[in-house]
Amino acid sequence: MNQDNYQAILTAFHQMSGWEIAAALMGVAYILLAAKESQWCWLFAFLSTLVYTALFWEGQLPMQALLNFYYMGMAIYGFWLWQKHGKQTDTLLISRWPWTKHLSFIAVGLVVSALLSAYLQHSGQSQSPILDAYTTVFSVMNTWLIARKVLENWLYWVVVDGAATLLYVQTGYYATAVLFVLNTILAVAGFISWVKLYRQQAA
Repeated sequence: MNQDNYQAILTAFHQMSGWEIAAALMGVAYILLAAKESQWCWLFAFLSTLVYTALFWEGQLPMQALLNFYYMGMAIYGFWLWQKHGKQTDTLLISRWPWTKHLSFIAVGLVVSALLSAYLQHSGQSQSPILDAYTTVFSVMNTWLIARKVLENWLYWVVVDGAATLLYVQTGYYATAVLFVLNTILAVAGFISWVKLYRQQAA
């Protein structure tokens, strides 16, 4: 990485608004609490995505704004679902999917992503249509998995967050790219934490 790139990264950090920093920190809190199976993770998810929806809409990134608006709705759904099953007699347990379900999940994601990517390339509405489409589609689908406490959601997040990191680097959002590197690491930690919890509930 040359000196110009280092300077661009430093400049990006200096230009981060207080709202962006707050949204990023709340996003980290969401992941940490989700890894602990705390239902309050969804409160931080809602607040973080509320801020990001406004920031991305103002920054003329409509796809990212719509994605975060969807996250807001899923935060409400996730909180309701986890609270509903929060009683000891009716706990929403961590579950695992068979390979057949995962193959179907990935196949649907790839098809929808390819169609959205083709549209973005044709319309010219995205700086990086392929990564933009695939990260958006699989983020939407995977948020449903974490709400349902499907163990493998964390592995999907590792891939999605890694791809999102590349997307933000390519489009010049260096500060956000660094945050997504952290998200990728936290997703690995979340998977390890849920594996332990899954084994405990199965014992």
